Amino acid sequence: MSISETARRPGAADRLRDALPKLVLSPTVAIVAVFVYGFIAFTFYLSFTDSRILPSFGWVGWQNYENLFRIRAWDTAVANLAIFGLLYIAICCALGLMLAILLDQKIRAEGAIRTIYLYPMALSFIVTGVAWKWFLDPGIGLEAVMRGWGWESFSFGWIKDSDMAIYTIVIAAVWQTSGFVMAMFLAGLRGIDSEMLRAARIDGATNFALYRRIVIPQLRPAFMSAFVVLAHMAIKSYDLVIALTGGGPGTATELPATFMYSYTFTRNQMGIGAASAVIMLMTIAAIIVPYLWSELREKS
Repeated sequence: MSISETARRPGAADRLRDALPKLVLSPTVAIVAVFVYGFIAFTFYLSFTDSRILPSFGWVGWQNYENLFRIRAWDTAVANLAIFGLLYIAICCALGLMLAILLDQKIRAEGAIRTIYLYPMALSFIVTGVAWKWFLDPGIGLEAVMRGWGWESFSFGWIKDSDMAIYTIVIAAVWQTSGFVMAMFLAGLRGIDSEMLRAARIDGATNFALYRRIVIPQLRPAFMSAFVVLAHMAIKSYDLVIALTGGGPGTATELPATFMYSYTFTRNQMGIGAASAVIMLMTIAAIIVPYLWSELREKS
């Protein structure tokens, strides 16, 4: 064997160095495979069984899904999700875009204002729910304060009203997340070519036309990212609802996530709860998979 071939042959140290990243990551990969994807697969299986208080292996096929769509509480949860999701996404995007445009004007104390807007995102949804529950409670919150100041006719009891309670969830969720959406849009605005904007201004474009024809169309990736993030957060919303309204009054603020928990762990209908969890997972996948596919196609 020649000296050059001996030099090219990797030694034990080289092989160890090449294998070290795989060795370090392998426990994490194994844990994720078992405790994430393994339990997802197990949930799929349970949705086709007669599981009740504990997992069972009696196969019932699509019966749980048929029963799920006959339950009025599930219909209520889906309708509430439609209201909550549409308002949550629309208001967060509109408010986030306006705040981003405001900060993009290079105003004073931009850093401090950006921190204030982003601060709610650092809180957990449980903290947000409890804080807004106190604020909206007619006995100790906004209504009590306004009446204490002399406005005796002031009334704001949405959190106790079955027709309006779902909108209190929207208010709290928008308050927490709009700053995060603002940061996404602000990053997109800062990435737009300033020379293009300068050329448009020289050509006589007004600010309104500038944003409508140039700026906002170039924020399409930010809009798509915001939509995907907000949509999946809306579908899996649980802790905010539990902390703020507990799903009430009645089932007025019931969402699929609270329905899934209730039927799985409270009503001992694990098969139906697993079926609702699978429906939620498929809905999230229907949003995320096309987005990832389009992003990968653009990069390729």
